[in-house]
Formats: sequence, C-alpha cells, structure tokens
Amino acid sequence: MTPPTNLHPIQVPDEWRDHDLLTFEQFCALIQIPARTVRDWRRRGTGPRFTKLDGAGRLYLTVAETRRFLRIATGSTSPTETHPTVTMRTEETPS
Repeated sequence: MTPPTNLHPIQVPDEWRDHDLLTFEQFCALIQIPARTVRDWRRRGTGPRFTKLDGAGRLYLTVAETRRFLRIATGSTSPTETHPTVTMRTEETPS
C-alpha cells in the first residue's frame, strides 16, 4: 500500500519566537483549515485564543498560543514537547 499523497505536516517553525504574532489568516493557512471552521471554533469558544490590538478589527494570536493549541489538539500534554507536528488530511473533491 502506498502512502497517501495528500498528507501535509503542520509544524510551527522552530525559529519563530513565542511572542511573535500571527494574523487570523496566517493561522488558518498554517494549520490548513478553512477560515469558516476557525471562526466557528472561535464562536463556540473551542479554538485558540485570539486578540485584537488596541481596538483594531483584525484578529491576532501569538506563536505560543498557536503551539499551545496544536499541543492540545493533538493530545500532547508533555510540556517538553513544545513544537508538535500535526499531520492533517486534506479532503479530496469527488470527481
């Protein structure tokens, strides 16, 4: 059996500092999830903790929050595992 070709590892680069910021759009692209899904997580309070800076309308989150969210989402509770790799399968469109 050949491995699926539609698997892509999701990993926060090691050189990213924990206090660096990502926009909502960058986060969605990084974890390869549609923005509508992440908005639904936010509405239900199950996704990562976003913030707005000084009343700006754009949502941000820190790299540390991204790592925390991925650690929880993958079930990794080890505090020493700070840079998890997540593999998500992208859905194929039926032909």
